[in-house]
Amino acid sequence: MRLLRRNGTATIADLAKEVGASRRTLLRDIGALREAGFVIHAEPGRGGGLRLDPQSVQTTARLSVAEVFALLISVAAVRAAGGLPFSRLADAGLAKIEKALPPDKIQDLRRFLECLYIGELSPRVDTSDMGVMDPCLLPAFETAFLGRHPLRFQYRDAKGIVTKRLVEPQAMLILPPLWYLVAWDPARDDFRHFRMDRISEPEYVEGGTFRRRNAPFKKGIRPLGPLPS
Repeated sequence: MRLLRRNGTATIADLAKEVGASRRTLLRDIGALREAGFVIHAEPGRGGGLRLDPQSVQTTARLSVAEVFALLISVAAVRAAGGLPFSRLADAGLAKIEKALPPDKIQDLRRFLECLYIGELSPRVDTSDMGVMDPCLLPAFETAFLGRHPLRFQYRDAKGIVTKRLVEPQAMLILPPLWYLVAWDPARDDFRHFRMDRISEPEYVEGGTFRRRNAPFKKGIRPLGPLPS
């Protein structure tokens, strides 16, 4: 991709030499790029070669499920807080992003969204010590929720005590401005709510799986609902 952008037009022989691959491998890779949505023209004759349409680079959607989910829950969180201007435009934009995803990714996204709940935070809850959420949380959550893999992380409680936790993630709860992981804790044989800004070093546990449980929620907590259309 970088070679095509830089050179404008390049022959298959030149590209194969540059990347150190055979002609057959290069043709297969060009085919994969075209399937991904990049428009690559083949111009025959002397002085011809492969040419990348720069417009296709700008319009090709290559967002992961976690990235699209981050956009959706950000919009949902602002809406739950009662401060989402231009909501119809936001929903229309998210719907277009969803349509750009492959069918299997859309299915993963919908399963991911089924785990998201929204409500209002009690005014009695102290948020003065709210920290920054670890950017590794969402990718780890995606794998843990979709594959039903246990999640391991460090947790710092309200007193500052740090412990290692191994839980079965069941839901994500947004009570603006706080975000919680709702999980079944086998060590305590009960559900626990973990503030996401107190979670660090998250990693899913390969090999292990668990069953989905119906997490109990207080009145006023509701699921995110379907994707915008």
